[in-house]
Amino acid sequence: MARAKRRPSNDDRLDAIFSALGDRTRRALLARLAAGPARVTELAEPFEMSLPAVSKHVRVLERAGLVSRSIDGRVHECALDAAPLEDADAWLSYYRRFWGDQLASLAAFVEED
Repeated sequence: MARAKRRPSNDDRLDAIFSALGDRTRRALLARLAAGPARVTELAEPFEMSLPAVSKHVRVLERAGLVSRSIDGRVHECALDAAPLEDADAWLSYYRRFWGDQLASLAAFVEED
């Protein structure tokens, strides 16, 4: 009997996004893709690593939903999909109020002296 594929929870999506963003090479790939779509070979140019290694990084970004890849023969073109970053931003925004409260407290303390 086939099992139904489990739909990823919000926590699963956030885990994938933050895991993908946790690597500087992947962040650099996203920064490059923010300028527009690029072939995997173009993405690999600034890095001293093999094409398969860059492809592994791209796959991590794809699993996180941050990159889409189209394949035409042997040409793989990648494009940024920034929509999942909204989930990460929403999670972070909850904690921004704590940062703001801490900064306001520090400002009040400094102004007292």
